[in-house]
Amino acid sequence: MTTPAPVTTELTIGGMTCAACVGRVEKRLGRLEGVTATVNLATERAHITHPATLSTAELIATVERAGYTAEPPPPPRPVATHTTELTIGGMTCAACVGRVEKRLGRLEGVTATVNLATERAHITHPASVSVAELTATVEKAGYTAEPVPTSAGRGTTGDDGAESDADGVQDQQDQQDQREKKKAAIAREERDRLLITALLSIPVLVISMVPALQFRNWQWVCFVLSTPVAAWGSWPFHARAARGLRHGAATMDTLVSLGVIAAFSWSTYALFFGGAGEPGMEMPFTLLPSASGDTPHVYLEAAVAVPLFVLTGRWLEARARHGTGSALRALANLAAKNVVIRVDGAERRIPIEQLRVGDLFVVRPGERVATDGVVTEGGSALDMSLVTGESAPVEVSPGSAVVGGAVNSGGLLEVRAEAVGADTQLARITRLVEDAQAGKAKAQRLADAVAGIFVPVVLAIAVTVCGFWLGAGADPQAAVTVAVAVLVVACPCALGLATPTALLAATGRGAQLGILVKGPQALEGLRRVDTVVLDKTGTLTIGEMGVTQVTCRTEGLDEATVVRLAGAVEQGSEHPVGRAVVSHARRNAAEGDGLPAVIGFAATAGHGVSGRVDGHQVTVSRPDAEPADATQDGQAALPAELADAVREAESTGHTAVLVRVNGAPEAVLALGDSLRPGAFRAVDHLRRLGLRTVLATGDSEATARAVAERLGITEVHARATPEGKAELVRSLREHGHRVAVIGDGVNDAAALANADLGIAMGGGTDAAIGAADVTLVREDMGALPDAVRLARRTLGMVRSNLAWAFGYNAVTLPLAAVGWLNPMVAAAAMSASSVIVVGNSLRLRGWQPTSSTGAPGRPRPSNPRPGGGRPASNRPSRSRARATAASEQS
Repeated sequence: MTTPAPVTTELTIGGMTCAACVGRVEKRLGRLEGVTATVNLATERAHITHPATLSTAELIATVERAGYTAEPPPPPRPVATHTTELTIGGMTCAACVGRVEKRLGRLEGVTATVNLATERAHITHPASVSVAELTATVEKAGYTAEPVPTSAGRGTTGDDGAESDADGVQDQQDQQDQREKKKAAIAREERDRLLITALLSIPVLVISMVPALQFRNWQWVCFVLSTPVAAWGSWPFHARAARGLRHGAATMDTLVSLGVIAAFSWSTYALFFGGAGEPGMEMPFTLLPSASGDTPHVYLEAAVAVPLFVLTGRWLEARARHGTGSALRALANLAAKNVVIRVDGAERRIPIEQLRVGDLFVVRPGERVATDGVVTEGGSALDMSLVTGESAPVEVSPGSAVVGGAVNSGGLLEVRAEAVGADTQLARITRLVEDAQAGKAKAQRLADAVAGIFVPVVLAIAVTVCGFWLGAGADPQAAVTVAVAVLVVACPCALGLATPTALLAATGRGAQLGILVKGPQALEGLRRVDTVVLDKTGTLTIGEMGVTQVTCRTEGLDEATVVRLAGAVEQGSEHPVGRAVVSHARRNAAEGDGLPAVIGFAATAGHGVSGRVDGHQVTVSRPDAEPADATQDGQAALPAELADAVREAESTGHTAVLVRVNGAPEAVLALGDSLRPGAFRAVDHLRRLGLRTVLATGDSEATARAVAERLGITEVHARATPEGKAELVRSLREHGHRVAVIGDGVNDAAALANADLGIAMGGGTDAAIGAADVTLVREDMGALPDAVRLARRTLGMVRSNLAWAFGYNAVTLPLAAVGWLNPMVAAAAMSASSVIVVGNSLRLRGWQPTSSTGAPGRPRPSNPRPGGGRPASNRPSRSRARATAASEQS
């Protein structure tokens, strides 16, 4: 007999005053069989593990007999949480990121993730903490903050609601325009500051570095030129350093500001009081700090080089960071600004914000589809490449679903709007990319933690090094120069940019390829998985039943006639088999011809349908697979070739139906769910990547085995329930595997949530997409190995960025401390460090998943629909079906 598992109960204990009370309660509870209790005096709580047969009432009675009160703790009240995005201004390095996160984290119930590359804070907070309070907290830390506007409401109906929504959207657009203008003005100001600083600094650098150009009183000319650079050119560093000092914070601006002030102050002292201002003074240039003679050197070249190189580096860095976010901006630009709607036959153009669900709108050739909808009139080919990454045009006709942002490449379309605003697929894609870019990888959190103490450590090193050099008897100017070099060469900025810039580029590139990730954790999970559990229906297959093969009787009716008659009689059926036959017949009908009417339609449950079409009695039913000499109900026996077709269909997991015309068996139709184009190549590439593939499906064993055999999958779990799929995932994880699950339906949601990584098809249910970490918008299985490769490439890029950022500081700081780096060289190296990190991340923008597209020159399947195109005759259809399957597996 199996012993019931123990249960855990919490009790609130009243009347305890000391440790003796704690011991008394624990002993009394411990006397009960199978009970262990831990009592906490501070919280007045007892944590009790006991058999399920022991009730809570018995536990309470035991405590009360000991002389105390006991009751179950009240259930925790649900706390409504909100998510707010803030744009943070004034951050320059990872130390700033850590400071903002810490300040926000001190508010009760608030968690914040700040991204240096996007200059945004993603904040989760209780309703009791207002946005104004969050903004004030950031401003108290010495930075600027303003909320990122959310999408306008779309659910209002009626004219007043439309006007209200339009006004709200217009206000948001005005705010966005103001922010863009502000950013442009700041960019122009920084560019002008850099240009003027360069014009003033270059003569100082050239004269100071080339002794032959040092004319009489050259040092005073350099002093005049360098003064505005040290004051006005370096003002952003001084201002931010002073602001940080007021709030007790030290950032990279503190290091730059101190370096400039130290170099300029020493040079000013040397010129006015040290004798360096004497006419005819010459100063040799050296890359190493040194002192020669009795006259102090001036280091005006360091005072101008530091702000010049840092300003240049930040300008280049800003341009590069702007490039990493180009994919997200491209997504935003896909949204239409206005749309032509059709009301009572009349057309008028309105702003996109006024479009409502149910409105009919027109899409002309070359225009973008304004929003998600269904085609009501017309036919065309849509270019979906910018939305889903799918390069092949998609043919649409009345009844076809279309996605906002797609480009109409052909004829005129009339579309009924099904989703608008924030509910469209394009809006969801944009939100997923933004959320992914707001996250942090584990390695980046380590870098941020290091950056939080980096600047104070560098300041301590600079002071210590200066004191050591002075204590060792070195010349004061050499000691000051070494300290300035230490301050300037340190670069926490590269630490803060290592991960976010790579994520910006990778998530943007992934969106272009139809791969959406929820965050860096998903990328890390993709890189580490070793087992992929694949659903069949809707994932490896299209998810719709269709006619896959037609086998006609020799010397019987031709295939076109048989399909036309079968489709006509099935028009009255609601069975999935009937709908598939009708759809196949309509696709193969001559242009302009419909299916004939059926007279005397009759349906027999579990058997089939029958009726009179064009004077012929047509029956579509379950086949009779008896030998050729058998008869049934006086009907003609089933020919051997048709019996073979029935057995072949059943052996491959397909459904076979027999078409009889006037009692004579004419053809066998095989129906099934067709494999997605590229499914075999995708599974093959997963194996090449070293991943174990497992098929888990609710279908029968025969169907599952047939699909697995075609795809080369050896491990199959058939007739798996949603609970069974989740249990399979748990079992694999318990055996040490890192499991990814890819599915599309509600029945896959539990397995997706239990896996180390959940991957959903973009056309799947909301439950599947909500439980997944990665969504394949492209509806192409080839996107799965692409996603794995992109994740591995991205995490490799992050590691190389962090290795450079840590390695740079580990090497250059000791070199500067021992006097082997001139401040000017240190400033150049520090500026280059951040630019190198961002430039390295930019390489991801051009990443191409070349290996997932098959052999060079091989065309992509152009007709993924079940049943394919129209056969030319009645017999070759079987050979063509086999050839297609062989081509897919080759």
